[in-house]
Amino acid sequence: MASVEWKSSVVSAAGTDLHVTRGGEGQPVIILHRDIGTLDRLPFYDALAQNHEVVIPDHPGYGGSPRPEWVANVRDIALLQRALLGRLGLNQATLVGLGFGGWIAAEMATCAPSGTSRLVLVGAMGLKPPSGEILDQALVSYIEYVREGFHDVAAFERNYGKSLSTEQLVQWDLCREMSFRVAWKPYMYNDSLPYLLRGVQAESLIVWGDDDRIVPASVAALYAERLPHARRETIANAGHLVEMEQPEALARLIASFIAST
Repeated sequence: MASVEWKSSVVSAAGTDLHVTRGGEGQPVIILHRDIGTLDRLPFYDALAQNHEVVIPDHPGYGGSPRPEWVANVRDIALLQRALLGRLGLNQATLVGLGFGGWIAAEMATCAPSGTSRLVLVGAMGLKPPSGEILDQALVSYIEYVREGFHDVAAFERNYGKSLSTEQLVQWDLCREMSFRVAWKPYMYNDSLPYLLRGVQAESLIVWGDDDRIVPASVAALYAERLPHARRETIANAGHLVEMEQPEALARLIASFIAST
């Protein structure tokens, strides 16, 4: 795999500074990260950047982006990310949402029902599960919550190491605080989203790990039902954090989807 040069910058959108990382060349792909934030570098990002320009904005209140006082819910975040795409000239980029970021991506698509080219949702939150429940991270420690995202516990250590840094623990704590602020009641879903999804015209790919213990597979079925142009795929030997556990498989699936639509 060819090495990728990643560059970071701060971009102002709607009067808010957002930290943005970019790398690779080709058709642009926007990665909307999870409620646990994101590591600076992931093999998944490198794999996808072999054939695409990959753009990873930190959500407001997560990672390197400061927390605006006015951001009160996930739709606020979605609108702010939409404003960012406008500033970057990337309104037609493929949206790839991971978990909590999948919810944001879905909301972004409903904000521009005919203005989103492709939508990829990986273990996405945002819909109330028809059966089962989204794991409530208030009931476990932030370390346990991340561990629950993996099918194989060894994948946790491959990504985060055997000894967690104080910086990582602080980041998880701050991410949790922001997530509670914007997605607490109701927890991790929007009652209006199932109805708004019906208007989205984007070609959509719904991806789930076969051992997702964070978001039930019933949510995948509901997304596939409500999005007019959607298909589902399951990745074997993966939990909720598919991009960390099966990075090459996920990157190949997304690249193939983009090439075929």
